[in-house]
Amino acid sequence: QVQLVESGGGLVQAGGSLRLSCAASGRTFSRTTMGWFRQAPGKERDVVARITWFGASTYYADSVKGRFTISRDNAKSTVYLQMNSLKPEDTAVYYCAGARSLGAIRGSEYEDWGQGTQVTVAS
Repeated sequence: QVQLVESGGGLVQAGGSLRLSCAASGRTFSRTTMGWFRQAPGKERDVVARITWFGASTYYADSVKGRFTISRDNAKSTVYLQMNSLKPEDTAVYYCAGARSLGAIRGSEYEDWGQGTQVTVAS
């Protein structure tokens, strides 16, 4: 099991940037696929981005391609989500999650979840 703690959320104006961090402890972090998900009020939780064990492969939802970047520092057991050119529709609670499966993308494939951090983008 991996324990995950997100940080870095907050209120930002449209067009601004935020960087989310997710610190992990427990299972070997370097062999855990990490994902960022988000859930807006009244909507389902959707994948935002995913990065495989050693960062060899990344995945992005179409809605964030070119604006968001996922990265990881295995030495610090931390995964990041750099969010640029933020839009009001990016407003949501953002969750990081860990999976044993190398290519995990769907939420159902992730075993471990953080508590979430709120991101609010004002227009």
